[in-house]
Amino acid sequence: MTTWPVAVRRVEPHLPLLLAAAVAAATWASATGGLGVRSPLPTVVVVLFALATGASVLSPRRWVLPAAAAVCWLTLAAWAGVVVASWRAGTGLRGGRLAAYLLGTFPVMLAGMAIGGVVGGERRMVVATPGNALMFYASLVIAPALAGLWIGARRDVLAALRDRAERLEREQEARADRVRAQERARIAREMHDVVAHRVSLMVVHAGALEVTTADPATVETAALIRSTGRAALTDLREVLGVLRQEPPLPLPGRDAVGDLVRESRAAGLRVGLTDEVTPGPVPGAVARTVHRVVQEGLTNVRKHAPDAAVAVRLRQLPEGIEVSVRNDPSDRDGPVLPGAGLGLVGLRERVELTGGRLSAGPTPDGGFLLRALVPMGEAT
Repeated sequence: MTTWPVAVRRVEPHLPLLLAAAVAAATWASATGGLGVRSPLPTVVVVLFALATGASVLSPRRWVLPAAAAVCWLTLAAWAGVVVASWRAGTGLRGGRLAAYLLGTFPVMLAGMAIGGVVGGERRMVVATPGNALMFYASLVIAPALAGLWIGARRDVLAALRDRAERLEREQEARADRVRAQERARIAREMHDVVAHRVSLMVVHAGALEVTTADPATVETAALIRSTGRAALTDLREVLGVLRQEPPLPLPGRDAVGDLVRESRAAGLRVGLTDEVTPGPVPGAVARTVHRVVQEGLTNVRKHAPDAAVAVRLRQLPEGIEVSVRNDPSDRDGPVLPGAGLGLVGLRERVELTGGRLSAGPTPDGGFLLRALVPMGEAT
């Protein structure tokens, strides 16, 4: 089923040259009597006419081939050039130009009939009668022109269908982009209206508590809540910027992991950090993923085991950066803070998008271990 289209595509670049060779050979055969009327002209002249007619097929000028075909018909009664000229006229000409070609070939046929009457012999028998002239006009001019018209119309239809398909595809992609942009904007609005509002209230109340209370411990806790809330608002603005396709904030670097550890220590967690990563540039996507893994691990510890000791470790491996957050067993039952239960699901998707892998589960001693391997890729 697919052999014919493949063959056509391979032959098509060479079609003009093949057609020129075929026209030259057919003109020679027609003039020498093999496929037409034998010419009384010398062989050298016949060869020259045959080569000129074949070479005119390759010419980009539209008048060269009809002129060569007319001369060959009047001189040699050679039909090959007339057929090819009529076919190319049907495929390339439209309207008045095609009508002018068809009207112009009819006097050439009549002139051929007059020349046949003068020359006599076999040529008179073939081309010098009105019936023969009409038959040649119909078979050598009208029929190839109709075939060219059909081929040209088919090409136009296919080109129109191809353009329409490409336009519909572009419109569909643009429509899908608009729908995605609208959905992202809607999600951003919902997050801003709900989450940002509540976190802002939390920061305001914490600031008010920090100012009005006299207890130093309460002041310290309120200040921590206020700074944490502001950091949450900053992260929220970053997420909203991504959803709205705005320029994102700078990617977190390696120091951001240390900031997370210090914030967790300030909140009361016993966190230790071991950094065994070789100094040097780290791709932005890798830095962001490592930051999110540590952030999610410490958040889960604050929710489920705030009294447990935590060990954060970064290791440089040949495959990439291994980050682990491990906490000891907790004496408390149940989570301290509520959660949606989807943090690890989203984190796993983020890590797998970078080509890495993530594992999370309890340890034999009753603790919990979150481990991820993030491929380095190319430093940016």
